Amino acid sequence: MITYYTDGSASPNPGPGGFAVIRDNEPHIVGGEPATETTNIRMEGLAIKAALDDSAGQPCRIYTDSEFWINVITKWASGWEAKGWRKKGGEIKNLDIVQDVYPLYENSDAELVWVRGHEGDEGNEMADEWANKARRMRLNSAKRVEDE
Repeated sequence: MITYYTDGSASPNPGPGGFAVIRDNEPHIVGGEPATETTNIRMEGLAIKAALDDSAGQPCRIYTDSEFWINVITKWASGWEAKGWRKKGGEIKNLDIVQDVYPLYENSDAELVWVRGHEGDEGNEMADEWANKARRMRLNSAKRVEDE
């Protein structure tokens, strides 16, 4: 089973952003998006999407410190989709990412696992470090670390 750790960064928030995917304890993917102003939440979602893309359906466990994205993907997105991508109380923020990541998850053999951020978990700390590096690199898309 593949093990991933994901994280996102924006500083200030909103501001320039980046994300990282650690695969089996090695930096694997870093990325960002063309927008000059983004958020931590967007970057977290893009990191999970990148890990799901990378897994290509293989069994995997994705660790993230984003309870928000775990809830979006495992609890809320199915209802939003059933209602034509609408929810009570207003717009679905980051709908573009939700619509990309939800079917990837549904068609995967992935388990999403929450880990408390900044508490000394080696994989989470590495993902945080590389997400900040990606933010400083001002990347416009996802790239494998070995390609850098």
